[in-house]
Amino acid sequence: MTVLDARALNRATLARQLLLDRADLPVLDAVAHLCGLQAQEPQEPFIGLWSRLRAFDPAALSGLLTGRRVVRTHLMRRTVHLVTAGDLMAWRARHDAMLRQRVLGTYRRELEGVDLGELAAAGREVMADGEPRSMGDLARAVAGRWPAAGPRPLGEMLIAGLLPTVQLPPRGLWRTTAGARYALVSSWLGREIDPPVADDSDPVGQTLVRRYLAAFGPAASADLRAWCGLAGLPAAVSALRGELVAFRDERGRELLDLPDAPRPDPDTPAPVRFLPAFDNAILGYHDRGRIIDEAHRGLSVEGARVVLVDGRVAATWSVETDTVLVTPLRRFSRADRESVAGEGRALASFLSGDESDRIRIAAFSG
Repeated sequence: MTVLDARALNRATLARQLLLDRADLPVLDAVAHLCGLQAQEPQEPFIGLWSRLRAFDPAALSGLLTGRRVVRTHLMRRTVHLVTAGDLMAWRARHDAMLRQRVLGTYRRELEGVDLGELAAAGREVMADGEPRSMGDLARAVAGRWPAAGPRPLGEMLIAGLLPTVQLPPRGLWRTTAGARYALVSSWLGREIDPPVADDSDPVGQTLVRRYLAAFGPAASADLRAWCGLAGLPAAVSALRGELVAFRDERGRELLDLPDAPRPDPDTPAPVRFLPAFDNAILGYHDRGRIIDEAHRGLSVEGARVVLVDGRVAATWSVETDTVLVTPLRRFSRADRESVAGEGRALASFLSGDESDRIRIAAFSG
């Protein structure tokens, strides 16, 4: 079985994630290809798409949100993701049990004695009028029946675990700050989510596996689990084995992939890319060694924005007064510094609406 080293996996990841070459895809197609973008920080998907698409217009993404073709919702890993409306409808029921269990993992003691079926019915009754509500508003509306639980656990279970909901615009629109208000998926999109499929081969899981490998492969079952939060999708993987190819990584783990998916030459040059906070190019794997050093792994869950140099995390970045500030995690060569500066100036211009292209790269502190 062919062994793929970290550099080979890195170049495959960059190609699948549209980070090796910016793509000419329409925004909707890019969101679909990426299986959504993690989006608990509302402005970050705009940066993620700018780094991946040629001539990206943020108004296009805002228009898809207001046009109800993409939505913000709790899905993979119980985190807020920006996904296509079609993917939400098809995938939500497959994630239901995981979403509930993850909320219970945080609030099991507070929700002890709460009948989740009764809580869901109470929440649906409140939301049936179609009026947008904050999580706190919804929780307070039902809290009288379960006063011991407290509003936060009730609200999180309803919004993230029991009721298929979406966060409504203006939250998530370009350069807009707004609180999170929710509506039922059925109200916002005009139909109920697809029901669970009673099939031991897990057809929805098979779709998830194919889509994940197209955007993240080659990958191990543990990587798939880390991305979606589901328990490895063993039935789906078993059903698909005949159409997949297998490799090994340097640790001996089996990696699965689509046979015709891009696996570029490991020596393919990789351009500098600025990634937003919580980007799935990093978080979409259990073994993140293909893109980030173990010493810096914590940055990926702390919400740090990172810079890829030669395909790997080499710096963090932030913005202050329309200036992009870069803090290297290793010493840059002159060529690295020039490439980071060039891409950073373009990012500063994008974020400021062409009012600034200032960038400052700190000295490496060692």
